[in-house]
Amino acid sequence: MSVSLTIGVVVVVQREGRYLMIRRAAGVVAPGAWGFVGGAVEPGESQAEAVVREFREEVGEEVRALRPVWEYTRPDGRLRLHYWLAELSGDHLRANPAEVAELRWCTPAEILELPELLSSNRAFVPLLTRLPV
Repeated sequence: MSVSLTIGVVVVVQREGRYLMIRRAAGVVAPGAWGFVGGAVEPGESQAEAVVREFREEVGEEVRALRPVWEYTRPDGRLRLHYWLAELSGDHLRANPAEVAELRWCTPAEILELPELLSSNRAFVPLLTRLPV
């Protein structure tokens, strides 16, 4: 029996040494958890297109997908996340209440202190200091 694999993207946006984090809304997977913006890649969509779409859907702003920087596969093999650096186009972030309960700009140290930080995000944070911006 084969395992169904979901492919997702995670959008890493930096501004003045801080990274955009969201607390997930009650009606989505992992409600109340903190993490970067992200979601599933839709059929026929490239990862870069998913980066732009997910960011727009969740926080109402445009980004330019720059490049993939990390990959995470959940231990059960059912989820593979591709972490992408993206450049924020504007400064009018608006949380979509259906998906996002709260927005926060955080340093890497502050990210690690967020309650209920998604485990894949926790594994990624130490790499932030090594990423070219």
